[in-house]
Amino acid sequence: MTKDSPRKSTVSRATDRPGDESPFALGLLLRRAHAHAASVMAEALRPLGIELRHFSVLIELVNQGPTVQRDLVTATGSDKAGIMRIVDDLERKGLAVRKSVPGDRRVRAVEITRQGLDLYDAAHVAAEPLAERLVADLAPGEPGQLTDLLTRLAHPADAGA
Repeated sequence: MTKDSPRKSTVSRATDRPGDESPFALGLLLRRAHAHAASVMAEALRPLGIELRHFSVLIELVNQGPTVQRDLVTATGSDKAGIMRIVDDLERKGLAVRKSVPGDRRVRAVEITRQGLDLYDAAHVAAEPLAERLVADLAPGEPGQLTDLLTRLAHPADAGA
């Protein structure tokens, strides 16, 4: 073998094709599945005038109640500047408001508005048929199995709870 010719490897090349046994295959398949699911869910949100990044904050506000911005950063995996832009957008649309936190003038909590709750509910109604389309190729019972497996992967500490 010459210096310039590529070396033949017995190691599997990372792909996301069916049957790939590469150690990267699961992550790559999850990335592809996420992109597909995110596209479908974005389709449901588009007519409502919001994006997934906005909806992820609304989810936290519904689940946690008024939440300080630094906690939204952690909960959504965003960064500080990104959360500021998202909350600005939500405020501009009347979906959330910033309120002072008693005892700390520097900290502001974000709270969902009635209009935000209405949009949150409307998003779920709009997403239902698209979510069904997302799993249409799965056999009966498989959507539940997939949800269970992904939940265990996404929340490993909660698996035993």
